[in-house]
Amino acid sequence: MLISHRFSTVRMADKIVVLEDGRITEQGTHETLLRLGGQYAKLYGMQAEKYQG
Repeated sequence: MLISHRFSTVRMADKIVVLEDGRITEQGTHETLLRLGGQYAKLYGMQAEKYQG
């Protein structure tokens, strides 16, 4: 198990679980969660923008 707010760390995990207000809202692989376009994808995009300038 790994708990992290850094997407560069979690994107290689076999399964990612997204929690909001103590509830599981999304789960799957990095690719699956990006395709869903939910909170994970939104947060991943925001963090990626910071690294790209």
